Amino acid sequence: MSDPQFASPQGGQQPGYVLPPPNSGGGSGTKMAILFGAVVALVAANVYLFVQIDSLKTEMAKSRETILQEVGRVKETSSVTTQAARRDMDTLKDELEAARRQASMAVGQAKIDAQKHADELAARLAQQQKASEKEMKSEISKVEQSSDTKISAVSTEVSGVKTEVSNTKAELDKTIASLKSVSGDLGVQSGLIATNSRELGALKALGERNYFEFNLAKTKAPQKIGDIFLLLKKTDNKKNKYTVEITADDKRVEKKDKGVNEPVQFYTSKARQPYEIVVNEVKKDVIVGYLATPKVQTGR
Repeated sequence: MSDPQFASPQGGQQPGYVLPPPNSGGGSGTKMAILFGAVVALVAANVYLFVQIDSLKTEMAKSRETILQEVGRVKETSSVTTQAARRDMDTLKDELEAARRQASMAVGQAKIDAQKHADELAARLAQQQKASEKEMKSEISKVEQSSDTKISAVSTEVSGVKTEVSNTKAELDKTIASLKSVSGDLGVQSGLIATNSRELGALKALGERNYFEFNLAKTKAPQKIGDIFLLLKKTDNKKNKYTVEITADDKRVEKKDKGVNEPVQFYTSKARQPYEIVVNEVKKDVIVGYLATPKVQTGR
């Protein structure tokens, strides 16, 4: 038995393809859109915070590498300074020994002068050694303080981001729990719908269905959207209503007086789940929205 709702593109009647009668449901679409918008915002915030954590980890790794390089340079500088100081001290020791030998051989005032010179050399040696040690300790202390400050700052930022992520996840879970299912005009549960391009981008990221955006104007010939054809018949932008003709599997069906953000459903031979058309905006002789098709298809 043929269905009077369908006609072939050439105008002939074809049997074997039945569409359930349209249903003007979708009253919960607005509530769903508001709640879903909140979910998308929270998901975006969550992704942003995770990106911040990754960036902070990278910054911490670079800071540690820089710190290690600075410590290495300080050690290298200290090593060179120490070697130079040792050479100076060896020279002073040699002079000191020579002076002491002269002092031991000298008599009278010469012996006193020699001893005095030896004491001066010994004092200079001790003073230079202390100055070298002090400078080295100061450089190492500066590097250690800088390292501690940088690591502490990065750790504090990471801790703060983790707290924000935890709070955002709690809000996201609460919002998802409050979402309600949405049914299309065939009475089949549709799930989440998008009310604008940003929300549609989030649905695409979920990857649960195939999505095809359209900006459909009223024309004489049907326009191809995905693997179907759509023909805009009428719009009422004051009441946000529209009528569209759908051609799929060489069969046509007309969906009359459908509303904004109302899932308009129909079946094809390619999938067990229904295709869905969601119009987000009705203008004069133009509708803007998207076609959602199941991921799993028979390929026929």
